[in-house]
Amino acid sequence: MPELPEVEALREFLGDHLVGQRIARVVPLAISVLKTYDPPLSAVEGAEVTAVDRHGKWLDISAGGLHLVTHLARAGWLHWKDEFPKAPPKPGKGPLALRTVLASGSGFDLTEAGTTKRLAVHLVRDPAEVPGIARLGPDPLADAFDREAFAALLAGERRQIKGALRDQSLIAGIGNAYSDEILHVAKMSPFKPVQNLGEDEVTALYEAMRATLREAVERSRGLAAGRLKAEKKSGLRVHGRTGQPCPVCGDTIRQVSFSDSSLQYCPTCQTGGKPLADRRLSRLLK
Repeated sequence: MPELPEVEALREFLGDHLVGQRIARVVPLAISVLKTYDPPLSAVEGAEVTAVDRHGKWLDISAGGLHLVTHLARAGWLHWKDEFPKAPPKPGKGPLALRTVLASGSGFDLTEAGTTKRLAVHLVRDPAEVPGIARLGPDPLADAFDREAFAALLAGERRQIKGALRDQSLIAGIGNAYSDEILHVAKMSPFKPVQNLGEDEVTALYEAMRATLREAVERSRGLAAGRLKAEKKSGLRVHGRTGQPCPVCGDTIRQVSFSDSSLQYCPTCQTGGKPLADRRLSRLLK
């Protein structure tokens, strides 16, 4: 799933390629992709793109006083096209979900792999009309989001830290991959209860979060949309690297599997050398 760093890179890429351009048409090609019907997509035809923003993992294209808002979900992606094939796409065929064509002839496709269709596109007058945006917590890279603001969010939390970091209503933009990376940098178990964090640990977690996300954004900055997935994978230290040596200590990276996801961690760096039980609601082996 694209997370904050990749979506931020897409925002910058689209800002460079869309702002000042006019939208010729927006064509949904999968029944599931369009989540709103008023205003209709035809309302942005001929409108000039004035801005591209990001809200957590959501992309927001402003044109004609409206907002074309997209969430790429787990298997979605954006593909820039300098020009499109002359033959029109066939709705319902393959991964193509939505096509946006500019007056210049360039534009982008949204695709979604697999059979679980969660990619979402909304056309709204205000981004806050989108429930997923309305419930977002603060952006972890915002200037105003300091250590004190982070500590205030964690106050009263009773969840494990991995789950808290992934909660979009608590902090916007962090998913499964970067929560693993942040916890590895902070040297914390993913199952450590938030209420057990000391003041120094809160500081370490905050600094690890900001540094990890900033480094990922910088690695992705300036890359074409098609290269962002490979850049994300190459920059990860533990996530998706089960069985490989930890780049910090050399221990073997371990995995905990759940019904629809998994996490990766280093026992030496994060759990005092103790492996976590690979089952739902794992606890440290004793």
